[in-house]
Amino acid sequence: MNHPRPIHLLGKDYDPIALVATVLIGTGGALLARWIGTPLPWLFGAVVAVGLAALAKVEIAGEPVQFPIKARFFFVPIIGVTIGGAVTPDLIRDIPRWWPSLAALVLFVPLAHFAGYALFRRLGKLDKPTAWFAAMPGGLIEAIAMGEANGADTRMLNLLQFLRLIICILTVPTVFMLLEGVAVGSASGAQIEARGVFDVPNALVLAACGIIGLLVGRRIGLPAALITGPILVSGAAHLAGVTDAVPPPWMISMTQLVVGLTLGIRFAGLSRREIRLGILLTVISVGMALGIATLFGVILAGVVGESVEALVLAFAPGGVVEMSLIAISLEVSVLYVTAHHVARILLAVVFAKMTYLRIVGRR
Repeated sequence: MNHPRPIHLLGKDYDPIALVATVLIGTGGALLARWIGTPLPWLFGAVVAVGLAALAKVEIAGEPVQFPIKARFFFVPIIGVTIGGAVTPDLIRDIPRWWPSLAALVLFVPLAHFAGYALFRRLGKLDKPTAWFAAMPGGLIEAIAMGEANGADTRMLNLLQFLRLIICILTVPTVFMLLEGVAVGSASGAQIEARGVFDVPNALVLAACGIIGLLVGRRIGLPAALITGPILVSGAAHLAGVTDAVPPPWMISMTQLVVGLTLGIRFAGLSRREIRLGILLTVISVGMALGIATLFGVILAGVVGESVEALVLAFAPGGVVEMSLIAISLEVSVLYVTAHHVARILLAVVFAKMTYLRIVGRR
């Protein structure tokens, strides 16, 4: 029997058998996570199952696990459209109360960055450029681009930045569940509130919000345009009464699965020594950042009128998409969380650029 030809998807060739097997591995992990009762099972389970398969160097038809990373670009706008559906006149009136926690990010970002940098230099023995840009608590793509331009070890930089996202999405909801003592969010059966009717007209409006938001967001250079553009357009459409619907829960689950697959395959091709060092360094650095975030959360919760959980999630050094998914799952103020993560990315990039030469010195 002849092996099927590679299929060309999103600019790259993939083995069809390995591709389907990877999706099945991720789906199996998600179903197992759902049965166990983990938070965000479709994201959590897919990351763990595919990540473990990549670490074990599992081969399917002679190929490692594989999945098109760019596939997330077609699903992440769904999250933005969903968050935009949470925009209401009452919420708009609440935004001025957020300024103390947004201002606190000006302190949080340098603290988290310096803590991570010191850790990577002393314990990880990384060179200065790699340690500096790997320690950025936000702006994954920008961190990698700036690191490459300044002579960082791109292999280790990529690993540490992606591990930051992965460990955050595995740690934060699990810690919340342990602290509560009961299942929380999606693990307890919570779902996004179904508003409106997801019929053909509303589906077309939401699709237009996602596409227009993505295109306009990229055009004007919004940070994390994949999600922020659709949030703004969807929010405007909901405020104007054009639609009152949001994507159904199954779409969010599908998006979680795709995001999980794209994160899990990042472990493919890495040595076990690199992974061990990367996990050790990232667990400690994320732990330090979450400790600082918790401190800010306890101090500011009463000031901004949000829960400590919402503040910790808003300051957590994960990605906008991943933290927004967690906020949706845990039924935390998702727009509040997303706004802070966008601000964190901007501050992290500006701080890293402005202080790099002063801290690291010229090579």
